[in-house]
Amino acid sequence: MFGWRKHLIRPLKLLKGCPVQGESGVSLIEILIGITILGLVGIAFLGGIGTSTRATIITKEQSIAESLVRSEAEYVKRYGYQYDTSEYPVDPTLTIPEGWTVPTPIVEPVHASDDGLQKVTVIAQRQGETVLSLVVYKVAR
Repeated sequence: MFGWRKHLIRPLKLLKGCPVQGESGVSLIEILIGITILGLVGIAFLGGIGTSTRATIITKEQSIAESLVRSEAEYVKRYGYQYDTSEYPVDPTLTIPEGWTVPTPIVEPVHASDDGLQKVTVIAQRQGETVLSLVVYKVAR
């Protein structure tokens, strides 16, 4: 055997079975703990994304409902006062998104007889469920 090969192989044989002094290998438990911590951080991150997505959907729904209710309430205020009526018509120019409805506003006299003051309830519904309702008062002028 060549002299230089002997000098290279001998140190490798010595290091083969023993770790470097002062250091030990990574154990299976340490790997599992690291994976567990990484998994918990990932789950928390995904939970936060899910919560923010739900909040965005709810905010958009509330915004649409508020726009519909306010537009209809303004239409009712501009509409001429009608004595002894139970409802006002829905604004024919109101653009209602798919899945949404604006039922005819409900009118109730504030006093026992209709003396020129009415309580009008405007409702915005999405898929049959009331999302927002607004009460306005209409006065005969």
